Amino acid sequence: MWQVSARFAGTGRAVLIQKGTNLTTVHAKGNVYGVFSKSAGRSDDAADRALQLVLASLEDSKAEDIVSINIAGKSALGDYMVVVSGRSNRHVMAIADHLISDLKDEGLGNARVEGLEAGDWVLIDTGDIIIHVFRPEIREFYNIERMWAAPEIEDGTVH
Repeated sequence: MWQVSARFAGTGRAVLIQKGTNLTTVHAKGNVYGVFSKSAGRSDDAADRALQLVLASLEDSKAEDIVSINIAGKSALGDYMVVVSGRSNRHVMAIADHLISDLKDEGLGNARVEGLEAGDWVLIDTGDIIIHVFRPEIREFYNIERMWAAPEIEDGTVH
């Protein structure tokens, strides 16, 4: 049985992996100290409550074309993905700022945020929910909803 050892730069930590072990891929900026997972006390109900908070905040910010996708069981990234549009760069940044503030007010303030400076596409990752806030042109170009949607099966063919 072979083993692989990986050392995380600058942390002094190493990981020993044995053959036959299921691995989880984690992409992170900076140092990685472990695999991010739900805390033991978290439940699917907590993710559902967090989703309701996210949707209410987005509606309050006048976000457009709100789409919620259940990715539980499809991905280890989280339970839900939410995709919304803002009318302009400024609106995208305002939607994201308002959502981040609401998350902090509810004790979910450890969200990771990318792209807030530019305002074309802001990604907010709460752990259970991944929120994409796009300008309409950028959203249309990347078409993330289609990538995560279940395939349509018609007459034995997949479209």
